[in-house]
Amino acid sequence: MSTPSETSKKLTKLNPKVVISSADLTHLEDLADSMMRRQPALADRLLTEISRARIVDATKVRGDVVTMGSTVTYRDETTAQEKTVTLVYPEDADIAQLRVSVMTPIGVALLGLSEGASFDWDTLNDQRRILTILKVAQPAINT
Repeated sequence: MSTPSETSKKLTKLNPKVVISSADLTHLEDLADSMMRRQPALADRLLTEISRARIVDATKVRGDVVTMGSTVTYRDETTAQEKTVTLVYPEDADIAQLRVSVMTPIGVALLGLSEGASFDWDTLNDQRRILTILKVAQPAINT
């Protein structure tokens, strides 16, 4: 029997490197654990991404890596359509403001990727698409 991680790898042809900051790690793990009953498949996917990620100190994460609070522009390689969203925790999500929760399929997929990375994406109609990260902007730090 396959483990969830093995199943995820079989389904995904493109498996780009993932980097997660140590500052985000605990909150993301706690979030995935708390979502296990309501959204088990998505929580498992987040835990799979965390398990394969390289964890680095927040001060050492490159500026082109998608972290919590990053604004990301990506392109659908099939339609050439571009979209810009900000990756946030569920309590801050607001689709009208293009603030996408990390506990959505696209949120989990974007987390930890770098500019130029491409990844497989399955639409609601079960069509496989390739999305490419074009630009990542980090949130302003309030001092």
